Amino acid sequence: MIKILSAKQIKELDGYTIQHEPIASIDLMERACRAFVNWFVEHYNSTKKIGVICGTGNNGGDGLGIARMLYEWNYSVKVWIIRGGVHETTDFTENLKRLDSRIQITEIKEAVDIAQFQDRSVIIDAVFGSGLTRPLEGIYEDVIACVNQLKAIKLAVDIPSGLMADHHSKGEIFQAHHTLSFQLPKLAFLMPENFTYVGQWHLLDIGLSTAGLNEIESHHYLLAPKSIKDLFKPRKRFDHKGKFGHALIIAGSTGKMGACILACRAALRAGAGLLTSMVPRSGYPIIQIAVPEAMALLDESEDHFTYADFDLNYDTIGIGPGIGQNPDTVSAFEKILTRYRKPMVIDADALNLLAANSTLQNLIPAGSILTPHSKEFERLAGAWDNDFDRLIKLQRFARKINCVVILKGAHTTIACPSGDTFFNITGNPGMATGGSGDVLTGIITGLLAQHYSPQEAALMGVYLHGLVGVYLHGLAGDLAAREKGQVGLIAGDLIEFLPLTFKKIA
Repeated sequence: MIKILSAKQIKELDGYTIQHEPIASIDLMERACRAFVNWFVEHYNSTKKIGVICGTGNNGGDGLGIARMLYEWNYSVKVWIIRGGVHETTDFTENLKRLDSRIQITEIKEAVDIAQFQDRSVIIDAVFGSGLTRPLEGIYEDVIACVNQLKAIKLAVDIPSGLMADHHSKGEIFQAHHTLSFQLPKLAFLMPENFTYVGQWHLLDIGLSTAGLNEIESHHYLLAPKSIKDLFKPRKRFDHKGKFGHALIIAGSTGKMGACILACRAALRAGAGLLTSMVPRSGYPIIQIAVPEAMALLDESEDHFTYADFDLNYDTIGIGPGIGQNPDTVSAFEKILTRYRKPMVIDADALNLLAANSTLQNLIPAGSILTPHSKEFERLAGAWDNDFDRLIKLQRFARKINCVVILKGAHTTIACPSGDTFFNITGNPGMATGGSGDVLTGIITGLLAQHYSPQEAALMGVYLHGLVGVYLHGLAGDLAAREKGQVGLIAGDLIEFLPLTFKKIA
């Protein structure tokens, strides 16, 4: 896993590296500048005219170092330094001395004119770094507002100026197309509300101390491929279907049997040894034809889920996709929650039943996995003011019900009762299609049946939904999109590509 540190912790890690490598702070800055420039020259040729806008702190020092190195690469470079009252740091002053005298420097102390930037095809923001604690004001706000109007390509050094690393941001913020961050991501990068400012973000390795990083405690993590590989349990030659669990999926109703089919097929593709589907009588011929590998239990109802008095001797249960919200479905769901005490996967209509009947939340088996999208989570936990507030609600809700909660979205977030929170960055917009969530439910159910822990199943089903329940599904979406394109991607394609996804993590 990749740790996500606060701004304060990042500063501590810089200090640890400087002390224990050891390395002078100006040389660590030089390393960061070189990493930025190496990325830059791979993406933009020297016909680009570069404008670097600097503050007078260490982020501005980075900007000056980048300007010097790009000039050495034969780029046309101009530098603007904002003199808004912030004290010059030692490393800024040193890099200002090192700047080639042939590079044009303009100091900004008062009103700014957009015309002076308009001949630049690339604008690099190096005004404020991750230590900013309040909204931009005065000349800083004016300059950022001005350059945001430019049609130039915009890049941010480490973090866009005006964006808080650990908190909700207000006011004027630099709107980057790309953010090149040093070593580790910032929590702010993973909040949907900040996409306009962060754009695509990239991590640049600048050799910060691994030992120092190991000493710093964090409860926020980014899912990484190696972490998923470490969770994967390879199969042995003499293993048989009985070793990989028997899952029950309760899903579907008249007109919504597709949800059941997708969840069942995904559970089988995720490796469940045996699968039984509980379906209304109208769905029996459908499930037998569409998923012949699954056994079927028939409900007493023709149309929807009503019956819960059957044997529950299953390794896990996935419930919710397409079951509807009829009163007798509520009663049957309550019986399942009362009788079954192993971790379950709860999704879709079952989540809405929990929201509408809050007393049912007290019956959820410990360690269960809930997979709401944003609206479903709002019904469960209430509205929020911003994405950081939503994250806090997610963490509190997971602790309250002692379950893993997966909040689905562009950066799917997995909150565990321990307080640890994981973010997934696999997946693509093509996965925003009906049935995608049903596939995720099936994947995680299949993983739980194989005796992965709830956290492992959730992490694996968002990187197989991006960490083999969360991790798996997102990566499968990326693979499918390469073959079929994002617009035409449907949920069934995700299932088709699951075997290839497992091959990549095995």
